[in-house]
Amino acid sequence: MLKEFKEFALKGNVMDMAVGIIIGAAFTTIVTSLVADIIMPPIGMLLGKVDFANFFIILKEGAQAGPYMSVAEAKKAGAVTINYGMFINSMVNFTIVAFTLFMTVRYMNRLKREEQAAPAGPDVKECPHCISKIPLNATVCAFCTSKLD
Repeated sequence: MLKEFKEFALKGNVMDMAVGIIIGAAFTTIVTSLVADIIMPPIGMLLGKVDFANFFIILKEGAQAGPYMSVAEAKKAGAVTINYGMFINSMVNFTIVAFTLFMTVRYMNRLKREEQAAPAGPDVKECPHCISKIPLNATVCAFCTSKLD
């Protein structure tokens, strides 16, 4: 069983998938920072100095009564909230990751199409005497020993 697991784990596709997952997790962290630290602050400033991460609806007051100025304050007080601002940030994150993935797959498909569109020249020819496939540069057929031009 250990041998089978080793064969499975060391297959090329499994290793490629593992590398993809690790890079994807790192990329997600970068995109999260991009959205939270670079994209959303200017948008919030344009909309009147609002922080989307602190858009929330209180479902139930906490031990200390509101108003709560941030999600952190509400959670600290024990309030139950719907954090739709964080959801907006997550949707922007998802959109950026999905678009980047789309562009990557699109580029890879284009490379595959170009690879398929340019077929390599023939590297074999047929012997005129026995119709066997022989190397293009052959001067004698390996099958019927006929001399070739």
